[in-house]
Amino acid sequence: MTHLLYILWNPNLEFFHFGPFSVRWYGLCWLLGFAVAYLLVRRLYQEQSIKEELFEPLFLYCFLGILIGARLGHCIFYEPDYFLTSSKGIIEMFLPIRFLAEGGWKFIGYEGLASHGGTLGLMIALWLYVRKTKLRLWTVLDNIAIATGSMACFIRLGNLMNSEIIGKVTDVPWAFIFERVDTFPRHPGQLYEAIAYAILFVLMWYLHKRMPQKIGTGWYFGFCLTYIFTFRFFIEYTKEIQEAFEASLPLDMGQILSIPFIILGLVCMFRKKREVL
Repeated sequence: MTHLLYILWNPNLEFFHFGPFSVRWYGLCWLLGFAVAYLLVRRLYQEQSIKEELFEPLFLYCFLGILIGARLGHCIFYEPDYFLTSSKGIIEMFLPIRFLAEGGWKFIGYEGLASHGGTLGLMIALWLYVRKTKLRLWTVLDNIAIATGSMACFIRLGNLMNSEIIGKVTDVPWAFIFERVDTFPRHPGQLYEAIAYAILFVLMWYLHKRMPQKIGTGWYFGFCLTYIFTFRFFIEYTKEIQEAFEASLPLDMGQILSIPFIILGLVCMFRKKREVL
């Protein structure tokens, strides 16, 4: 099968730029994902007659929790030898810069973000949010879970625009040739995940309309974790490893980190004590 049958992929990384100012597709996808999730959760709060002033701080908690967690997750789990072994690496872990070999530095944005770390960061942020607002923990977790699929979809579309987290070489007719990476046809793993998360969102929105009484039990939160990380576990078989050390592991890092979240999701779904908390 010739390369003419595959999808050549090499989009411009920038959505637009004006002078020195530019907006990348990846950043735009993040912002769109947050905006959609924000509007969806706001509607859920309104449906549940939760006060508007209790909703307002939620966006900041979620944004910081996901960003900090995703960044630290990537640095600690995927590149500890680089980020944890020098003062420059530790600085780069927290600031969106890269020190240059010839001296000085340049702004690069946060190029390494891990979804597992982002999930953990979000959970911690929501716990802090609940402590401040005195809302019920399971209610907040379920509301966020119902909207999570929409944001996860946008983030993976951002990865696709960046030609990152690429799949293994394949001969399937829908393979992408990520020209920024090499000339081999590969699984578009980012697109697989984006489609899966879009389906998750539609399913969760449908279920919450059919079973509103389950909001506040933790069932939606558990279902969301189980769905996302079970899919993530198996989709890893179509992806290239992100770091060389993963080649010596029986499972790659994405799969290893998915297992605890799958277990937590199942526990939340099937725990016996199902009262609204």
